[in-house]
Amino acid sequence: MTEALSRRGFLSRSAAAGAGVVLLGASDVLLTTPNAAAAPPRTGYGPLVPDPAGRLALPAGFRYSIVSEAGATTLDTGEPTPSHHDGAGAFRGKAGGTTIVYNHEIGAPVGAVPFPVPHREGLTYDPGSAGGCTIVEVDRDGNRVREYVGVAGTSTNCAGGITPWNTWLTCEETEDRAGSEGRTKDHGYVFEVDPFDLDANRDPQPIKALGRYSHEALAVDPQRGDIILTEDASNPNGLLYRWEPPRGHRPRKGALRQLGSADGALGAMRCTDAAGTHVDDLARGTEVGTTYDVTWVPVPDRDARTTSTRNQFGPGEVTRGRKFEGAWWGDGGAYVVTSYAREESPVPHDGQVWFYDPRRATLTLKLRFAPGGEFDGPDNITVSPWGGLILAEDGEGTQHLVGVTEGGEAFEFARNQMAGDSEFAGPVYSHDRKVLFASVQTPGIMYAITGPWRPQH
Repeated sequence: MTEALSRRGFLSRSAAAGAGVVLLGASDVLLTTPNAAAAPPRTGYGPLVPDPAGRLALPAGFRYSIVSEAGATTLDTGEPTPSHHDGAGAFRGKAGGTTIVYNHEIGAPVGAVPFPVPHREGLTYDPGSAGGCTIVEVDRDGNRVREYVGVAGTSTNCAGGITPWNTWLTCEETEDRAGSEGRTKDHGYVFEVDPFDLDANRDPQPIKALGRYSHEALAVDPQRGDIILTEDASNPNGLLYRWEPPRGHRPRKGALRQLGSADGALGAMRCTDAAGTHVDDLARGTEVGTTYDVTWVPVPDRDARTTSTRNQFGPGEVTRGRKFEGAWWGDGGAYVVTSYAREESPVPHDGQVWFYDPRRATLTLKLRFAPGGEFDGPDNITVSPWGGLILAEDGEGTQHLVGVTEGGEAFEFARNQMAGDSEFAGPVYSHDRKVLFASVQTPGIMYAITGPWRPQH
């Protein structure tokens, strides 16, 4: 999630779509934007205003407050807020407020970072690991109330996904084994965190049915109970997975924890084009509106005892993608990000957003960042309640929160002004749409952003 990218990327225009624009919520949407030769229309919320404090530039009328900051704010138990903020899920909290579970992407072992996730008794998976999640409560205006540990002793907690039963599934982006740098247990799993019942988080156990690999993010189908999971890996490029629950499984709090390691069906995506030809890599999708048929190939050994899951398939069996990153459920399907493609892929790009439609079993290219433009490297993603998308940029140079209107126009919504140009992560809205929470990974700051929101068409 933190690899360096080249500084380029405007949204490609689709030759098939021409100048037409339809609403994002439709399953057959084609997001378009003018090509590089045309001056883009003014859209979004206007130019960004530099922040005198040197932290976060926002459009006029918007403001931010700091919800958490590594080493500066403190947990209920007195320890400093951990570092390396990443993916997050927001839930309706007390008295109109919001409860946020967010990851700390700390892959270093205990003792190697100044602000680890504190090891709380009963909430620690591996005493040799420093990552995990904390839970922060804010009031209806986004003001910090309290923060505490949700799970500790996990590793490289990158993104994840919210569930329809109001929990957070946190993903480990690693394949580290027990015995590596003092770790006592294997890693590369998904863990469930209940934001409201800490007793439910005691004795954390990996959900082995979802596989062991470099997990990035996931999206849960509220109708079927299927889970779409992304893998950020290379050599070879990672895969997109679907876990299908076993017969009789009732999705609810605690149900995933009760699964056996081989329960349900874990499959890797295989795409074919309109002619029935296998698509080896999603980078080959160059025109917005490109649609592939999807099938799911069973993963032979989902716990990867001897071979990484992505290496368990031969040529022609699956479809790969460079840097599968964010995933978000919306509009009846899963939005999935491939962050960029360079020499590791057959065709270069600076980011794609795909839409998986479970009813049609199709994957459609909704958005493509082509070399040469203003933005690059989309990472975490959320579907905005104001229309369109919010993408967290993880590129080279200055980093932005990028808005995309329902008509497909990209605009900068926020800019990181802090030294180091760290990536944005974990954009999520409060249930009443008034507050956008988003983090800068290093040094680790979560902002609550408020202002004159309006529909983005």
